Formats: sequence, structure tokens, C-alpha cells
Amino acid sequence: MDDTATQTRQREMATEHLLFKLMEYVEARHAGLLDFMEQSLDHLGDPATDSTKDDGAVREIALAMIVGARKQK
Repeated sequence: MDDTATQTRQREMATEHLLFKLMEYVEARHAGLLDFMEQSLDHLGDPATDSTKDDGAVREIALAMIVGARKQK
């Protein structure tokens, strides 16, 4: 009984969890990954071409993920 929105949400949650764990793992073994990722945020943008486009929101989400990974160290 899964619809597309539910499957998308579940896939997003799984992807976010795995990405966090990968970030934590690599940072623990190669310090500097999170700094490198944070420095790249100026190049991140929302690919939308309509009124929903919001580069700042995309960057805020990415920064929040980096901050979260830093707290787990």
C-alpha cells in the first residue's frame, strides 16, 4: 500500500542515514572531510527551474547534516 510519496520519504531516510554513517566513518579515519564538505557548499544549488527553487534552503539542509555529523564525532 506504499505510494510514491511514502517510498520517496523512506528512500530519503535510508539515504540520509547511510550518508551520515559514511561521513562519520571517513571523518574518524581521515580528519578534514567535514571541513572539505562545508567549504564546498557555495557550489551547491537547487536544480529546480520553477518558483520552488531555493539555493539557500538546500545549503542549509546540507550544513545541518554536516553539523550533525560533527556532533557524532
